[in-house]
Amino acid sequence: MLRFGTAGLRGPMTDGPDGMNTGTVARASAGVAEWLRGRCLGGGLVLVGRDARHGSAEFAAVTAEVFAAAGFSVLALPRPLPTPVLAFAVRELGAVAGVQITASHNPATDNGYKLYLDGGSQLIPPADQEIERCIDAVTEPIARTAPAAPSPSLLSLPGDAGPAELGEELLHRYLTRAAAIPSIVGGPADDRIIARRRRIRIALTPMHGVGGETAVAALAAAGFPDVHVVAEQFDPDPDFPTVSFPNPEEPGAADLLLKLAEEADADLAVALDPDADRCALAVRGPRGWRMLRGDETGVLLADYVLRHAEPDALVATTVVSSRLLGALAAARGARYAETLTGFKWLARAGDGLVYAYEEAIGHCVDPAAVRDKDGITAAVAAADLTARLAEAGSDLTETLDGYAVEFGLHAGDQVSLRLADSAAAAQVVARLRDTPPDRIAGVPVTSTDLSTARGRMRTDALIFDGGGQRIVIRPSGTEPKLKCYLEVVVPVPGPERLAEAKQLAAQRLSELREFCERL
Repeated sequence: MLRFGTAGLRGPMTDGPDGMNTGTVARASAGVAEWLRGRCLGGGLVLVGRDARHGSAEFAAVTAEVFAAAGFSVLALPRPLPTPVLAFAVRELGAVAGVQITASHNPATDNGYKLYLDGGSQLIPPADQEIERCIDAVTEPIARTAPAAPSPSLLSLPGDAGPAELGEELLHRYLTRAAAIPSIVGGPADDRIIARRRRIRIALTPMHGVGGETAVAALAAAGFPDVHVVAEQFDPDPDFPTVSFPNPEEPGAADLLLKLAEEADADLAVALDPDADRCALAVRGPRGWRMLRGDETGVLLADYVLRHAEPDALVATTVVSSRLLGALAAARGARYAETLTGFKWLARAGDGLVYAYEEAIGHCVDPAAVRDKDGITAAVAAADLTARLAEAGSDLTETLDGYAVEFGLHAGDQVSLRLADSAAAAQVVARLRDTPPDRIAGVPVTSTDLSTARGRMRTDALIFDGGGQRIVIRPSGTEPKLKCYLEVVVPVPGPERLAEAKQLAAQRLSELREFCERL
């Protein structure tokens, strides 16, 4: 059977218990319903959203009907909408659970079932294993009982007592909050910055997903009306015809965006993944437009948030991300936390959290409203940062170079090895655990085995660290891949030595890549 992984189910749309189909979705919904009822949450509000993938409408309808049959009050989002809207709605409406039918950036043949609990956060152990046991115990449909009546102020109620459909007001609430990011997060803005926002030109692609319309509306409401979109990728298309994988991180996926950014003479380029919970940025550099790594965007947005955050605010990232955020936080008087990969952990990093990111282009700039990654509010924050820097005579590239001089050049890369299955990736990690290398690329390293760590830091991963370089190796939680996260740190004595440091960092990263590719 498909098992609960990162926040829920994800897999190919095939028949049988190992595929995404109406039977799998119905069983999962019945199991979640039983788990909620076992925690005295029966009859509470459950929200259901979906993206525009093949099967999403049918899976969302089945999900809503099963929860309604189990006695819950069920509201469905009115149409295919970004995952962050569902996460926002769960928190905004006080729902006991929310389900988004989406496979995020997976291939067109896949779909998924993403579950939100605990005020709009992804589920964590032991809830995932408990829900799996409830799903395994499902043998017949749940008897229908009358659900509690939802608030009529937010929806158009049908004539029966089954699932109801939310109106547009909830989306308007989300957009109002997203448009306020420049003031909530970025701080006060004078007339010059407000005027500069109107002149910032943005190139944007939703990668054939559901984020285009919402992102353009949020940017316009925030004061950024000059948005140029990749026409070939703007309308939702479940076949993702212009990309092999609808993931902005994949080589070539953002080529049309970079072409548009050059042609439009943009100031910033933004790529959302298909369900719009992740955001990748591109900037103009000395050699033309390039995509920023998630770590680069992460430190830029962290500094943007911390400039106007309360003293002793908390920022967080994951164990596979760059160590630069820790240095930045210390310099800005902020607290820093490190978690395992995934926003199910980042959203729970600690009290006072104002920003969290993971290197896989996931950014949470407003955890008070959305306790998950949100590509749309990240895009609004990035646009505002671009405007503020432009008004000060700077840009994102120059700011990143400044961090290199201030904290040392933190250069990173990732090697992702696609294997036959998930077991093969776990076997590679097990082999390295049994016989860890004591030198990598000629540099002595020490190894840390996170499978022996305590509490929430325990996971199947290894860290090799030493001599200003680090590799984190783990099996992917969602795909049959072995993932290797690389970072080298090179001191930069002054701006005049930056080019030299970049050349040295590139050489050292190449050596680390060669080591990983031989695994």
